[in-house]
Amino acid sequence: MKRVAAFLLIVIVLIFYRPATSTALPPPQGGTITPPPDPYTGLGIDDLTARFYGRGELIIDQILDTSLGFTRYLISYPSDDLTIYGFMNVPPGDGPFPVIIALHGYIDPAVYDTLDYTTHYADDFTRAGYLVLHPNLRGYWPSDGGPNLFRVGMAVDVLNLIGIVQQTGGLPGALQQADPHSIGLWGHSMGGGISLRVLTVSPDVKAAVLYGAMSGDERQNFAKIQEWSGGTRGLDEVAVPDSALLRISPIYFLDQIQAAVSIHHGESDELVPLQWSVDLCAQLTLLNQPVGCFTYSGQPHTFYGEGDQLFIERTVAFFDTHLKEKSDQ
Repeated sequence: MKRVAAFLLIVIVLIFYRPATSTALPPPQGGTITPPPDPYTGLGIDDLTARFYGRGELIIDQILDTSLGFTRYLISYPSDDLTIYGFMNVPPGDGPFPVIIALHGYIDPAVYDTLDYTTHYADDFTRAGYLVLHPNLRGYWPSDGGPNLFRVGMAVDVLNLIGIVQQTGGLPGALQQADPHSIGLWGHSMGGGISLRVLTVSPDVKAAVLYGAMSGDERQNFAKIQEWSGGTRGLDEVAVPDSALLRISPIYFLDQIQAAVSIHHGESDELVPLQWSVDLCAQLTLLNQPVGCFTYSGQPHTFYGEGDQLFIERTVAFFDTHLKEKSDQ
């Protein structure tokens, strides 16, 4: 009976037993698994350095003013598949004039105007003998909007403008009076941060002024932007992993800068920390880069009064040394 019972138990087990089946895919036969695409391709400093800039030409759309001792034009130019607008100040005479590309800081795009708060700087530089280009960077009407993670798109707009100046400056057309071999950058706040990225990419900028500039460390920048905006801006950038920021942040590529740099910051700046400019000055000094550093007692994020006039005088003297004097040699 025991043998019969055991036999019946084995039969029952065999009837109801179902072996577990594996859902794992078999290993590929002679092939490889394709990794997912890198979402940050094209944003790194090396990516930007490797590509071409400056297809197309700058167009004069209309004359804005002739009563200032110089002529101000509304201009536009292509930046990849976007159209970027802005203004151009041209001194009287045939030139060629050294070129300053002036970059504004952050302004709510809903209230931005082409002749913004930085216009008086551009005007003073033109009176000092410079052809000034002041683009409305992407997203600022009437310029087109486009991809702009970490404001890399805005840096591309500037790099394309530099390329156009180099390729068409001095030739018949809108930039006939421009010296394509003597290009400087001037940037305030956001524009200063964009300028720093451009400096790590382009060997064609001879001199740059950074005024109350954002940091070259994008983790610092966008943590601060989140704070300023009450958590409404900078969310995508803050989520980017550190491994990607090592490729994207200009702070890790300062040794690639070939321009002379002049750094200016108000000691009472309540928006962009003074320490960011102090740290940048120290890092460039350690790299034996040509850099001058100035702080302004009592001056806020955007200078005024005597401090502003001193800043303009120092800026013109700096550009004269690195753009005018060297172009004459």
